[in-house]
Amino acid sequence: MEDLLYKQKNLWDTMSDTEKQAVHAYCEGYKTFLDRGKTERTCIRYAIELAEAEGFQEYQPKMNIKSGDRIYVNNRNTALYLAIIGKEPLEKGLNIAAAHVDSPKLDLKPLPLYEDSEFAFLKTHYYGGLRKHQWVAIPLSLYGVVITRDGKTVEVAIGDNPEDPCFTITDLLPHLSKDQNKKALSESFAGEGLNVLIGSEPWTEDGEKDRVKLNILRLLNERYGITEEDFLSAELTFVPAIQARDVGLDRSLIGAYGQDDRACAYAALKALFDLDSPDKTAIVVLADKEETGSDGVSGMKSHAFERFVDDLCGAQNTKLTHSFANSFCLSMDVCNAYDPNYPEVSEKRNNAKLNYGVSVLKYTGARGKGGTSDASAETVGKLRQVFDKASITWQMAELGKVDQGGGGTVAKYMAERNIDTIDAGISLLSIHAPFEIAAKADCYMAYQAAMALFREMK
Repeated sequence: MEDLLYKQKNLWDTMSDTEKQAVHAYCEGYKTFLDRGKTERTCIRYAIELAEAEGFQEYQPKMNIKSGDRIYVNNRNTALYLAIIGKEPLEKGLNIAAAHVDSPKLDLKPLPLYEDSEFAFLKTHYYGGLRKHQWVAIPLSLYGVVITRDGKTVEVAIGDNPEDPCFTITDLLPHLSKDQNKKALSESFAGEGLNVLIGSEPWTEDGEKDRVKLNILRLLNERYGITEEDFLSAELTFVPAIQARDVGLDRSLIGAYGQDDRACAYAALKALFDLDSPDKTAIVVLADKEETGSDGVSGMKSHAFERFVDDLCGAQNTKLTHSFANSFCLSMDVCNAYDPNYPEVSEKRNNAKLNYGVSVLKYTGARGKGGTSDASAETVGKLRQVFDKASITWQMAELGKVDQGGGGTVAKYMAERNIDTIDAGISLLSIHAPFEIAAKADCYMAYQAAMALFREMK
């Protein structure tokens, strides 16, 4: 009779000592990926570096392709499409693992630099769904590019090198926060108040106006050759100046910024790198702009993905629509893990748990499944067979209680292309916080799941 019951097991109870060693080894590479990829641009740059070391070459239109070729397309330095051409014709479809590499952050406004009370600040516009109070009184680093008047590209990276200064947003002391404490948490910290402190030393010449601001501009000009006007054509962002760390005495967890969704991005990449010659063409999509709706030229709605695949199909005299109709996509994104500190937001039977493997979400969305593709029973069944054949430990999940909130992924944009799509990734604690928590065993199982997709999905 026990065979009639559905049972879940903690991954650490099922793994051999050799498998546990493989988990920790995998996560060392993953932590490096997190530290090297603090923004979309740095993440894509490092992914290309890794890909080229694995034999991938940049695809050029009309390039002759054959089975086994490893190619990639860099979409404006913030998104990436990689493929290993399979033995079967593209008309029979693709196996796609799609993740995103953008995370909540603090972007600079076009004219950000100002001085107030002999402090220099940079004004920001927050990006994505973040809880503002989590971003004050922590160390921040500054990344991005500046395009100067003459068209030169200047890269900026300050704050993560131990020898660098860092930056921060000031907070009220508890002794003077009486009025602030009366406000709702969502109102206690205003978006316009997320101004980053960057200096206090005035320029030495008396009589100058805004001498601290002027001194900051002098330092930026000496180091990067930029002026205040160059902020107009810049893409600069603040992220937590926090490195990826093992969490817990048993080192079973990872704490870091940006694990949503670079945990899944790395799993998909590593699986593709370790793949030999697949039957079906295997593709990894690292998309941008998911946290703001997947819009723009580098988001999952962009036709840049179609252009790449259409070029491949054209080389085999195959219609893109036919290839998509026979394809399968894992939308590899994270979901919330059950947190016993906040049990009221989760329906425990259907919420993902850390250390219980890959989290599969038939639907995401919010309130009445709004904004989701809602994978069919056939799609779930197909994935179930693949995962079972490859001995993938997985669990069903959803994004909290009905009417509590919800969220979205790139899944529906892949489904709109007539591609069977379902969400599968890892669960996290403290999603969108500056320091998110993942289980190492889940990270490794996500890598195994992506490998199963590429090897076993027919």
